[in-house]
Amino acid sequence: MKYSGWPETGELVVGKVEEIEDFGVFVDLEEYEDKRGLIHVSEVASGWIKNVRDHVSEGQTVVCKVLEVDEDAQQIDLSYKDVNDHQRSEKIQEWKNEQKADNWMTLAFGEDISDEQYASVANELIAEFGSLYDGFEQAAIHGPEALDSTDLDDDEVEQLVQTARENVSVPYVTVTGYVNLESAAEHGVDDIKEALQAAEGNGDIPEEVELDVTYVGAPEYRIRVKAPNYKTAESQLEESAARAESEIESLGGTGSFHRERQTEEE
Repeated sequence: MKYSGWPETGELVVGKVEEIEDFGVFVDLEEYEDKRGLIHVSEVASGWIKNVRDHVSEGQTVVCKVLEVDEDAQQIDLSYKDVNDHQRSEKIQEWKNEQKADNWMTLAFGEDISDEQYASVANELIAEFGSLYDGFEQAAIHGPEALDSTDLDDDEVEQLVQTARENVSVPYVTVTGYVNLESAAEHGVDDIKEALQAAEGNGDIPEEVELDVTYVGAPEYRIRVKAPNYKTAESQLEESAARAESEIESLGGTGSFHRERQTEEE
């Protein structure tokens, strides 16, 4: 996807070096339609430059900072030296992600998707999530609910979610905690089983979350949660432990949650 407008001053942009002259470097911007910028020789590198080609070469993909945009003169002034390694790496990854998302749009709606529909869907995702890639990622994690606040129709939502879940590699985090469950009642074993079922959510766990409860050593049980982000994982872990404690206590037993394993290692 290429934007039809102009970059903003201070923005980092990805470009390809097309021409190198003694006075500077011409760069075609990869993210903007028919836009070319100039890196003046003084913005290629710090200090005196003997040969511009010692720093850049034709065909090279570069990340630059936009210094000034003059739409009337059709001129974009860029700086190569003002971008550090971390910014460069981060921007290149962001650009690659958007290229992936651009391909996913084709997978979702077909190669003959009209420019109008593409722009309509893309603008909805960018407005809601900041980028196409982030929109697909959220659709993969949360499903149709992630797109509830957009103006996309049901068919578009279905196609986006299906494509996202088939193609997006969702980042996950895993957290672990432990719960002690004890019951001196006659049917104590059954009571603990019910508490463990409660911990597992009785089938009412969000689709994007994996939750497992395993035996460690009486009276301790491990709760492991895998979720798309730390906040969700922690929340699901605490809720799981709270359900187990509440259930065992309602049956006359006791329960307690802790983060570190307390029983002796096997």
